[in-house]
Amino acid sequence: MARRFMSKFAVVVGSVLALAGCSSSEQLAEEQPTQQAANARGCATQELSDAEKTAVQQALAGSTRAQARAAGSVNVNVYWHVINNGTGIANGDLPQTQIDSSVAVLNAAYKNTPFKFTLAGVDRTTHRTWYTCSGGGCESKMKSALRKGGAGDLNIYSNNMGQGLLGWATFPSSYASKPKLDGVVILYSSVPGGSAAPYNQGDTLTHEVGHWFGLYHTFQGGCADPADYVSDTAAEASPAYGCPSGRDTCAGSGMDPVTNFMDYSDDACMNTFSTGQADRMDALTIQYRKI
Repeated sequence: MARRFMSKFAVVVGSVLALAGCSSSEQLAEEQPTQQAANARGCATQELSDAEKTAVQQALAGSTRAQARAAGSVNVNVYWHVINNGTGIANGDLPQTQIDSSVAVLNAAYKNTPFKFTLAGVDRTTHRTWYTCSGGGCESKMKSALRKGGAGDLNIYSNNMGQGLLGWATFPSSYASKPKLDGVVILYSSVPGGSAAPYNQGDTLTHEVGHWFGLYHTFQGGCADPADYVSDTAAEASPAYGCPSGRDTCAGSGMDPVTNFMDYSDDACMNTFSTGQADRMDALTIQYRKI
């Protein structure tokens, strides 16, 4: 998996991952990271296996959904869990203004999809281990202690994860087997006005929520069918970084979708979900999240 993604470089925690895809958050070591500059969008959303992807497609094929729902017709309650290392923004203790701005960015990004987002609650936890958690045992403990709501409720955890990462998410098809792990984790400095430029306009959250709704990266599968399983996003051989012009990595497919929220472009470059992506998110949410 991956989900979802000014000045040119960012100060984030941890070593930079050279990514053509994402590594599993379950496999990342729990260690105290060091400050380093990152110049690539890092995500740790765990990719579905081939068998899981096939099962998802079979479930969608058997769906009785008549048509896509209207834009903004499906409300998603958001529970935001601020994981900090003490008081103040330098310790990850996000102010309410940045949380509100993040939800506003989500609503703007998803305005042409069925989904709208309502902030239902914010809690704050000071915990040194969870503050730098990048997956594994600390993730399980953190989410088991804090998660609220059901399959259709979006739980967001902001921390200082390190490893050069910006975030990760779980897919809707994973909820039944691992409900406590469901949700999105983001680097706290990737929110609007944060320090993780060029990934500080809030679209890391947009990207990861795309995974939470079931979207794959636009570059998944490279140039080979079925790629990202969305017919109206051009196939892409590899992630796009920055905001490249005229990029075309798969012959005959069309120009790479570098402005798509599910690529790895800078936040300032991202502005699009395709009609096919909106339809796929809607179908997967009905199938697995029951909202």
